[in-house]
Amino acid sequence: MRRHIISVAVILAALVTLASCTGSPKLSGEAVIYVAAPLSGDQADGGQSVLGGVRKRADEANRAGGVLGGKKVVVRGVDDQADEEVAAEVAGLIEQAARGGETILGVVGHYNSGPTGKALEIYSKLGLVVVTPSSSNPDLTRKGYATFFRVCATDATQGPFDARFLREQGYQRVALLHTDNEYASGLAKEFKAGGAQPVVEITMRPEAPSFAPQVGQAKAANPDAIFFAGDYPDGIVLVRELRQAGVAVPILASDANFVDDFVDQLGNLAEGVYISAISPDPRAVATPAWLEEYRALEARNPGIDSTTGYSAADVLIAGVQKAATADGRAVAAAIRNLDLKTLVGRVRYDANGDLTEQRVYVFQIEGGRFRQVYPGPDR
Repeated sequence: MRRHIISVAVILAALVTLASCTGSPKLSGEAVIYVAAPLSGDQADGGQSVLGGVRKRADEANRAGGVLGGKKVVVRGVDDQADEEVAAEVAGLIEQAARGGETILGVVGHYNSGPTGKALEIYSKLGLVVVTPSSSNPDLTRKGYATFFRVCATDATQGPFDARFLREQGYQRVALLHTDNEYASGLAKEFKAGGAQPVVEITMRPEAPSFAPQVGQAKAANPDAIFFAGDYPDGIVLVRELRQAGVAVPILASDANFVDDFVDQLGNLAEGVYISAISPDPRAVATPAWLEEYRALEARNPGIDSTTGYSAADVLIAGVQKAATADGRAVAAAIRNLDLKTLVGRVRYDANGDLTEQRVYVFQIEGGRFRQVYPGPDR
């Protein structure tokens, strides 16, 4: 994983203040939602999609009169570059803002499990509510943080599901390839816990320019399918090199590859690849009006992660409204009692902050788009 040495001043320079442009003129004062995600670099497509979803939900709140007696919801995006050390500095920046008296509703983030884990201790000491759109490592909620929630399934659900899916497709000789980071290693462990017995397990260094040695190992194992756990920039490189090496067996890639950039970068080489997902396709769950409003606000189409960002902000705002305060511990208590219908489905929480109803989907790339194959066909 990258290690950046940057100053707080550099992070401050990168801070993007994004307020709704259509708020009611009656709004007075500001209440901030921070969005901590990769807004630059290889994973910026996912992070920017999350940010757009949060902006969309904040815009709706402001048009409805804001929060906490008429405060304007302001969205501030901070770039963690998908890096754990940068995430810690981002959390420190938010800590400074909180101690300086800023009204903070909470944090939507981080995008990746490693950065989320690194920043959670800081947020927890502050009592800030954190709702992650996509960090799926189950250890994050096992640590007992009282103000941490997800709007996605955990890998304790996804891993066994993926193992079962491949078995039900008739694949017996599965090669397991995963990168060496908190998210991917954790998912690989849960995949095996679900009953998978890989013919070979291969660990890869994240962000390597080539995985040729690992591709050679996988090919030599003569698998009838491949399961890849890792982030989408690595998935793009791996799938490309597997196909170029003549490895034509089915590939199931983990949820972090469920982004449009995966298809765009691979082109025809992506055809037939299965993608496991812990959130639905926005095009299947959002109304035409929602999609049109998103495009008008963001000047771009929603990404796969726009609905998870939107839903994370939905949970946070619903908790603030129910608690009638920005106090994080009171908001967290309110969130634990929510029964909320969101774009990612029904949201109710267990004692750890995990969804009581965890949903996993499988898509297959056909004709340059994601086609849902489980559960059932596209709507």
